[in-house]
This record gives sequence, structure tokens and C-alpha cells, in this order.
Amino acid sequence: MSSATESVELFEKPQAETIYMIAGWRQWADGGETSSGLAQYLINTLGAKKIGQIKPDGFYLYQTPLSQALFRPQVKFEEGYRKELTGPRNEVYYWSNGAKGLVIFLGDEPHMNVERYAEAFFEIVQQLNVKRVAATGGVYAMVPFDKERSFSCTYSLPGMKAELADYAVGFSNYEGGVSIGSYLNDRAEHLGIEYFAMYAFVPAYDLSQIASRGQSVTIDEDYKAWHDALLRINHMFKLGLDLSDLSQRSKELVLSIENHIEELSKQLPNVPVREYIAKITADFEERPFDKLDDVWQDALGDIFKDLD
Repeated sequence: MSSATESVELFEKPQAETIYMIAGWRQWADGGETSSGLAQYLINTLGAKKIGQIKPDGFYLYQTPLSQALFRPQVKFEEGYRKELTGPRNEVYYWSNGAKGLVIFLGDEPHMNVERYAEAFFEIVQQLNVKRVAATGGVYAMVPFDKERSFSCTYSLPGMKAELADYAVGFSNYEGGVSIGSYLNDRAEHLGIEYFAMYAFVPAYDLSQIASRGQSVTIDEDYKAWHDALLRINHMFKLGLDLSDLSQRSKELVLSIENHIEELSKQLPNVPVREYIAKITADFEERPFDKLDDVWQDALGDIFKDLD
């Protein structure tokens, strides 16, 4: 079996003054694609360059006694010719705005040998001199669709808590099965690496509680969660990312859900759909992140200096 180092392949090593990482996975805790979709969005919009990967060998099942197809790679044939073959991928991308660099990691949550996978992941972090890693995830919950998303946060080093508390997050008290984003906290602490994971609560409504007909409302791509996560990470890492596109997508998403709820209310006139949503909103405590932009902070600092 190959070592963690043999599993890592880096094509180049950027030399930016300060490098951060945002990590996402196609994983269990990917509600609203706040882990995989957010990372892919950044790769696409920033035009990030692929600079490496973790080889898939030894991390994935291709079938089990219970399932012959669930884990298998996907193939596409045309007239008998193989046009495409896709399997698990763990890819490393890079973007820079000058002195500051951003590594974007997008992978598939491993099925086995998770300890060696974690070693390979942090081998990349160390080889690229990443200062801090931010992982994102999402879990479905009964929360308002038109409010700021709430985040549950975990971190690797005790000294990080005070800083993270300024980012309008709650701190997880979860006990149970672990996702890859949470598992990496343990390995990061042993290595002395600054690593944190933010899990967005993505709106999902199970209307079977109030209707005889099974109805549900879920969000496949929660642009609002992506925006609110990046708002925090952008400020923390001082990346200068333009979030106006995600802001617009968030507004369109909220409007789309409003229209969907209106349609459900018409289809189920005897079901208190709007009252159900209103109750969720009434019980919700919004915690928006409203840090001033660094430019404004600097400007205000100069004003106060002049006043002094």
C-alpha cells in the first residue's frame, strides 16, 4: 500500500507571500452543495489553475455486497467508443491576487483509509506552506430561507476560538458519525495546523408534518449559504473577492423559493404552509456577519487620527 506522500502529486508549488486554502468535498455533509458546489464555483469564477491532486488509489470502494453499482466509476459510450470515464477525484487548484494566494481543494470523501487520506491532505497543506485552512459544509435544517444563514463551527487549535467568535458562528456540540471535514480537525491539531470547518444550516421543509400528501422543499444549490460563508472567509483571509454575483444569485434564490411556496399554498389550500414557514421564522435568531470592509475600517481609522 502506498504512503501518504506517494499519494500526493503536485505539478507546481506557488511562492506567494501568504497562502490560504478553502476545501470542499462531495460528501455526506454537503447540504445545498455548500462544500462541493462552493469550491467548484470558486474554481470556475476565479479561473483557478489545477496544480495537483491526491491519487485515488486505496481510498474508494467500487462495490459492496449490498450494492454493485453505488460506488462504481461512471462511463459514457458513443457507438461503442468510450468518450468519458469519471471516478473519484481530489484536485488542487490555485489562484493569486498578487502577494496573496488561495489554494482551492475539491475532493470526494474517502470510503476507507481515512487516516492515510488525512495525511495526504495535510502533506499538500504543508508542501504549499498554507497558513490556514477553511473547510465548508452544509446540513439541512428547518431555518428561514430568506434570512442570513447560520453556521456551526469546529476548529483544530484552542487559540482559534476567540477569533472565530467574531465571525457570527456558533460552536458545534455535535456527537455522532464524522464527516471528512470534521475528521481533519483531529489530524490538524496533532500537526499544529490552523484548520476550521463551517457548516451552514440550509433551509429544508418537510411538509408531511402538516399535509397528508408528502411534500418537501429543499435547496440543491444554496447560493445564500455560499455567499454568507465566503463573506466570512473573504474577510478573514483578506482575499478581495467580488461577491456581487453570489449576492444577486442569493436574491434570485429567495424569490424562487417565495414563488414555490406561493404555488404550494395554491395547490394545498387547506394546508397552513405559510403559517408553518412563519413559525420557523419566529423561532429563529438571525446572526448576520456585518464586519466593515477593511477599506472602510482603514478610512475610519484615518478620520479618527485626524480628529485626535
